[in-house]
Amino acid sequence: MAESSRADGPPPFDRPFEDADTKQRVYGAVFHAREPMTAAEIAERADCSEDAARAHLSFYADLGIVIRHEGRPVRYERNDDYFEWRRVNELAREHTVEELQARVSELTDQLESYRDEYNADSPADVDVLAFDADHVDDVYVDLSDWVTVVEERRLHERARRKATSSTAQSHS
Repeated sequence: MAESSRADGPPPFDRPFEDADTKQRVYGAVFHAREPMTAAEIAERADCSEDAARAHLSFYADLGIVIRHEGRPVRYERNDDYFEWRRVNELAREHTVEELQARVSELTDQLESYRDEYNADSPADVDVLAFDADHVDDVYVDLSDWVTVVEERRLHERARRKATSSTAQSHS
């Protein structure tokens, strides 16, 4: 398929930020990084100069989006706490306390279902090799989903508490 025929499609896999400006490309490079990286490594991924990457990284570090690790060379990594904070605030802003409580209850029910099905308190307690080989893939899918449900419930509960305290403060 010709490059021009993908007008509304996603960008090429190897260049996911090609239409973004430098600031967005640096943000994307940090966001997708799985370990601390130097400004040069981020610049390479963001297809920009090292000086441009360093300037944007400094800005993001000031905002708390990235963590700057001093040393030679300086390394940068995404601040997972910032992204969690952002997600909790988004949930609290977009949902009512009642909607958040209902979601927490749904997720709690899902957790109980997994606990009952696997006779375990957490996914880490499940011995996958104890299952028939034909079902191992299904067990891995369940365990992955279980981990996701645990995390989603934690985030929704934080958002519910935040929304509850915001509502209580506005009625004071």
